[in-house]
Amino acid sequence: MNDRIEPTVDPTAEPAPAPASKAPPRSALDQLSRIEEKAARIEEKFARYEALFGRVENRLDAAAHRVEEAARSVDAVELSTEVSALKARVEKVPRFGALIVTALVTAAATTLLLVLLLRFAPGLVK
Repeated sequence: MNDRIEPTVDPTAEPAPAPASKAPPRSALDQLSRIEEKAARIEEKFARYEALFGRVENRLDAAAHRVEEAARSVDAVELSTEVSALKARVEKVPRFGALIVTALVTAAATTLLLVLLLRFAPGLVK
């Protein structure tokens, strides 16, 4: 027992008409104006991105300049440290007065040793 109802198709019936499109066909000028509007929007977006990239480039240049200045200041600090170390070493070097005293002491010691040598060992110096 089959309680199922099968649909029947009448082969002589005419096919159903295609649904009519509600929008009227657009003219070529209408499509062209829409394309131009889209192109204008794309150009505006491109101009905004170009301006944004210009600002980003300027900021990167400024940041690079600041980093370069910081690097130079680090070099200046290192140079200052080295100059201070060199100054400390130069200050340890004897001055002119110390050199004169050293020369006088050396001359006196040499003279004394020569006199002692001539007095106590005259045979060594001939």
